[in-house]
Amino acid sequence: MNEQLNLVQFMLQQSDKLLDQTIAHIGLTCISLLIAVTIGLPLGIWIADKKRVAWFVLGIAGILQTIPSIALLGFMIPILGIGALPAISALFLYALLPVIRNTYTGITGVDPAITESARGMGMNKWQILFNVEIPLAMPVILAGIRTATVINVGVATLAAYIAAGGLGEFIFGGIALNNTNMILAGAIPAALLAILLDFLLSLFQKANLKKMRKVSLILPVLLILFSSFYIIPYTSEKVLAGFTPEFMGREDGYLGLKSKYQLDIPTVVISDAVMYKAAFEKKLDVISGYSTDGRLKAYDLVTLEDDKTIFPPYYAAPLIRHDVLEKYPELQPVLEILSGVINDSIMTELNYRVDYQKQLPEKVALDFMLEKGLYKKPQSGAGTETVRLGSKIFAEQYILINMYKMLIEGNTKLKVVTRTGLGGTKICFDALTNNEIDMYPEYTGTGLLVILKPDKITLDPIIGNREKVFDFVQKEFSDQYKLSWLKPIGFNNAYALMMRRSQAQSLRIKTISDLKNYLSNENHQH
Repeated sequence: MNEQLNLVQFMLQQSDKLLDQTIAHIGLTCISLLIAVTIGLPLGIWIADKKRVAWFVLGIAGILQTIPSIALLGFMIPILGIGALPAISALFLYALLPVIRNTYTGITGVDPAITESARGMGMNKWQILFNVEIPLAMPVILAGIRTATVINVGVATLAAYIAAGGLGEFIFGGIALNNTNMILAGAIPAALLAILLDFLLSLFQKANLKKMRKVSLILPVLLILFSSFYIIPYTSEKVLAGFTPEFMGREDGYLGLKSKYQLDIPTVVISDAVMYKAAFEKKLDVISGYSTDGRLKAYDLVTLEDDKTIFPPYYAAPLIRHDVLEKYPELQPVLEILSGVINDSIMTELNYRVDYQKQLPEKVALDFMLEKGLYKKPQSGAGTETVRLGSKIFAEQYILINMYKMLIEGNTKLKVVTRTGLGGTKICFDALTNNEIDMYPEYTGTGLLVILKPDKITLDPIIGNREKVFDFVQKEFSDQYKLSWLKPIGFNNAYALMMRRSQAQSLRIKTISDLKNYLSNENHQH
């Protein structure tokens, strides 16, 4: 009951944003559905009379349906950029197959005897189509539209990854922040929305033949009305920020910027994967990033000095369960070989090779290990014991996991299985504590603020000190979760606000306070 109460309280606190994102979600779903019906319905009618073409059109639509939604969005971004356009385009392509297929099936399923009777009564081709075939096929066509609607409500959650809004902002933010209430605040409205839209369409589908003409007029009007709910949120802003879902909900992120800096900046939620390029292409002006990210160098971005210290130290270190170290005591000295070997500039260069030069993380890791004389061939006749290494879903973690794999296989008889791309902090941490992986690289600041979440009295004295943060997370993780933080690797991959170098220089912005002052002046002038 307490958990339910907390969820209700959270949703009430976030009611304004929740309403905005629900409206945006409805708009995204209905715009894409309207386009799919406008194109798919005539196409389905056309191929119903062209059997040879039908298999080709349905085949192409079927192939589009099989492309993973996140991959389809990835294909769209280089062509259409970020925001509403690629999201709507991807949703439209997903909605096409059920609309085309059901229109084709509905029209071809009309009894030929009925169309022959209509023709015998003197009706021409178009009269038969609009007065006989479409009304009779309408229940099947509406079934396809219902399917497309439910698909689009689900897929539209991914629009949050490319700054298009929607309920995905809550879902992905909650996953990243280990916040169940935030996940449910996005997932429950999305599920209810799918059920509600499906129910409304089912009422249309059950209409009798006489009412089908009215349905064919009312449905497009409703789609147009719901489509108007979606307003692209950042067309007129002079300075626009793009932050990841995780950053939006963290005290060492957007919440801290608002409370400690009083920073008031128009913001969209965006995936880390496209954020840097969006800044480079002047679609965003300020982004949340990581201080060792190779894309800083690639896209000529600069970090703003955190002059009021909202970002704690983020030193990377292996995080491993106590029972794994007890079972394989040889692991700790092997995993700590990297300690002190990689500093900020080295990690930035390694990330640059993966993020921008598109080298494989395995190759970058191997080249580095060879260069430092740390690589050893896997021990022959290795035992059957296996260690499972996990990683989050960005280049730096892939590189580190490959290094650890080489160290373990070269210095012990253990075999290694890697489970990379596990998403954000919550997924990796849960996988570790639930014995699905044995180790993954974590960051002290993330352990402090995302997992431990200490109160302000505990946090304030330690947040700016590297050693104090490490000692705190090491003790608390051991006591609470039976997890060990091994020696830090040596680099600090801290959160940072970033801008294009040219823009920051022209506006004379070097610190976050400078940015805040600039925005305040702009607001006063307007």
